[in-house]
Amino acid sequence: MAIEVCCKAAVGAPDILGDCPFCQKVLLTLEEKKVTYTILLINLDSKPEWFLEVNPNGKVPLIKFDDKWISDSDVIVGLIEEKFPEPSLSSPPELASVGSEIFSNFVTFLKSEDSNDGTEQALLDELEALEEHLKNHGPYVNGEKITAVDLSLAPILYQLVVALPHFKNWTIPESLIHVHNYTKSLFALESFEKTKAAKEYVIAGWVPKLNA
Repeated sequence: MAIEVCCKAAVGAPDILGDCPFCQKVLLTLEEKKVTYTILLINLDSKPEWFLEVNPNGKVPLIKFDDKWISDSDVIVGLIEEKFPEPSLSSPPELASVGSEIFSNFVTFLKSEDSNDGTEQALLDELEALEEHLKNHGPYVNGEKITAVDLSLAPILYQLVVALPHFKNWTIPESLIHVHNYTKSLFALESFEKTKAAKEYVIAGWVPKLNA
């Protein structure tokens, strides 16, 4: 089965993998399951005609399974799990929402121009909830074994630790020891190293969104 994945190309470098955390989530899943795939880089500022024909909403990631194009990273990850059940990455349904608000709170805080608007505290609350969960159930969200929840959180935490120090001079508090250990473990994965965007492309990816 020839699997093709359309991913965001880096801003200013169309031949290099860009900073989309949802694309990385899909690539991490394929890597962890040792599935062979080909990446098609899509310049989101100048989307190719064929891409818009098969995917009118123009969003990435997009994956081709059995000659059919499928979008939405959650749907894609579910499909990969179904078609390639080993090793299993599924996590108990009650854990699916662990850390699920971190990304939206991170983006809101990143874009915020008022230091007293509560966006920093909202992000801290989410990170503290993750800390509490990892303290009681870690080292990963579902204990000893990496699951889909971790592969979803890893790219988001990477965005956070790269973008916030650069744009906000803000870092995850040292007191959140389990969160720090968790990010270190995830970022050290071979699959992560292979699928992450370089830090300068994460920063370049945010510049147009923050200036919009």
